[in-house]
Amino acid sequence: MTGQNVRWGILGLGGIAATFAADLPLVPGAELAAVASRDQATADAFAERHGFARAHGSYPALAADDEVDVVYIATPHAYHHAGAMMCVEAGKAVLVEKPITLDLASAAQLVEAARDRGVFLMEAMWMRCNPAIRKAAELVEEGAIGWVSSIHADFGLQGPFAAEHRLRAPELGGGALLDLGVYPIHLAHLIMGVPTSVQAWAHLTPERVDEHTGVLLGWQSGAVGALTCSINGASKNGASITGTDGRIDIPPTFMVPRSFTLERPNRAPETFEFDFPGSGYQFEAAEVQRCLAAGELESPLIPHDTTLEVMNLLDSIREQIGVFY
Repeated sequence: MTGQNVRWGILGLGGIAATFAADLPLVPGAELAAVASRDQATADAFAERHGFARAHGSYPALAADDEVDVVYIATPHAYHHAGAMMCVEAGKAVLVEKPITLDLASAAQLVEAARDRGVFLMEAMWMRCNPAIRKAAELVEEGAIGWVSSIHADFGLQGPFAAEHRLRAPELGGGALLDLGVYPIHLAHLIMGVPTSVQAWAHLTPERVDEHTGVLLGWQSGAVGALTCSINGASKNGASITGTDGRIDIPPTFMVPRSFTLERPNRAPETFEFDFPGSGYQFEAAEVQRCLAAGELESPLIPHDTTLEVMNLLDSIREQIGVFY
């Protein structure tokens, strides 16, 4: 780091990288240092468009860049592990786009490597850093809706997607679950923790990735979670958390909300609003910088154990529905 600035690099320059790069200037102290693509011209164009100082035509070149403090891994899912491991081994702090890897075993390997090297590692589950989501979870923790009985959440895209699209490509970790279903599952985990029971059902594409998936979670307390994800139909993309004394409704798109409503019997609904610029990726970047300044190797918002617990759930669901990478 240079003074109070944190020098950012981005590895993989697709659409999600562009959105993240557009939000980075909203974070005080974020320095746009370098980007990397496997194609130099792509890297040059991205750096010029978003104001990064340097452009590398290979991923190893970024990992070796001494003027980069933290690297955001924005490649397709199947390449998260290799890119993140390369940067961890180079001593870089790493923010890895969700899901952190394709399965629990590779995620655990990455976490172990980061701990052994003493470098910061965080999964980029930006929803958990969103101020509205954090406030909703705080209200639940405070007992605002009483004993939590159920969680409902869905995330579906209209489609149809061509067979060659990354969402249908098994070699890229395609399917609804890893791309979209991680959000309902992370929300349920945030509110209730690890479930006791996991049941799943799905329809698969000819390529054998899930086109839509339904998940029923059960907790020891008796609470249930009903979650769906789809790449063949646009659902409401909302969420609700219901308790004995009230309900929290999170409007579409629930993974990046700017408001939510607290409904309680015999009381006027309360709407909590959060006005912020950009797309919402600045909050995870700000959390990374806060952790680095504090000398923390993992974030309390998305600790390593949370990442591994959710990956374990995803593995269990994939096994039940017959999706293997």
